[in-house]
Amino acid sequence: MEKTALQNTIKLKFQTLRPFLNERAQRLWAAGEAEAIGRGGVSQVAKATKISRTTIHAGLREQEELRGDLLKSPLQPDAGRTRRPGAGRKKLTEKDQALLRDFKLLVDPVTRGDPESPLCWTSKSTEKLAAELRDQGHKVSADTVGRLLHDMEFSLQANRKTKEGTEHPDRDEQFAFINSQAKHFLKEGQPVISVDTKKKELVGDYKNGGREWHPKGESEAAQDHDFPKPDVPKAIPYGIYDIGANQGWVSVGTDHDTPEFAVQAIRTWWKKMGQPLYPEATQLLVTADCGGSNGYRVRAWKMELQGLADETGLAITVSHFPPGTSKWNKIEHRMFCHITQNWRGRMLVSLEAIVSLIGSATTSKGLKIRAGLELGKFETGRKVSDEELANINLEKAAFQGVWNYTIRPHQN
Repeated sequence: MEKTALQNTIKLKFQTLRPFLNERAQRLWAAGEAEAIGRGGVSQVAKATKISRTTIHAGLREQEELRGDLLKSPLQPDAGRTRRPGAGRKKLTEKDQALLRDFKLLVDPVTRGDPESPLCWTSKSTEKLAAELRDQGHKVSADTVGRLLHDMEFSLQANRKTKEGTEHPDRDEQFAFINSQAKHFLKEGQPVISVDTKKKELVGDYKNGGREWHPKGESEAAQDHDFPKPDVPKAIPYGIYDIGANQGWVSVGTDHDTPEFAVQAIRTWWKKMGQPLYPEATQLLVTADCGGSNGYRVRAWKMELQGLADETGLAITVSHFPPGTSKWNKIEHRMFCHITQNWRGRMLVSLEAIVSLIGSATTSKGLKIRAGLELGKFETGRKVSDEELANINLEKAAFQGVWNYTIRPHQN
């Protein structure tokens, strides 16, 4: 049979059988046709079917292996397998050994809300990440980046009420700076804490979001409105989360959320949890929001920290998250969210109940939280004079000194 006629015959047979053949069956069929033709058969079949010569040769080798297996056993092994074990395209991370390393370095500093270790979501799109990786010499697409993020247990997060102002041009650099600071402190065995005030809670028989199990028809009755009288107390939980130890403290106040209250909560944490855990510590890194009672513009916050530094002998370094990123503070998704989950559907009938519910919040990763009441009175609107401000032993960092500074103890 002439070559042209032979190729046409093979082509017709292949077009007829192709819809019913998977990848492996096509490979073995092509190898069988090539073997039947004899010399030059691989080339003839390749031209007629457009199956590569490499694939046909692989099918020939596979046929020989199958014949050997059939001699050993009448049952064909792995009959349902499309490819041999280990066959198929290798993962890109196997071919490009540096890809995963560079990818982790790329997403780590810009990961939102975590100053020390990889978080649950990243602030850059898959297209931007892929473009940066290509600039580094890696052949990747946005889809590949998406698979890498999935393999690293990142997740796509929906929009939330987190944007609090105009995006600052130094936002990403500040995240990288906090990341570097936290890693350095933890490596040196110095404590790193994340601080913030949790949402104020009404104390009493008011409805709380969520549900819990009760006998059918025996749910607890709550007030039918959330507009309490002025004398109804509100709980003000100020939290301190120890990043290295995965432990936290919450001071529950009832007066006002002031810088004095915030620093008093840090002082209580240091006495009850921090100092016993870090007896040799000489420094403390505090990561905080840019506003509120611990804002970077609040003079009283810095003055109160000076008092704490003088009492403890610690050099207290503070790094503030940029404007518009307060909800990415680590304490939000490592501690506060678990407290909220623990008391969902429960009425916060008393301050003692709130403290108990906070202290019983745990996670499978070993989070431990302690809590206590802070019933002191804290003055609002406290003014700090220029002379008092000048007396603070404050050293600004070279990068964004308004956000990053260290308050050292006064020399006695």
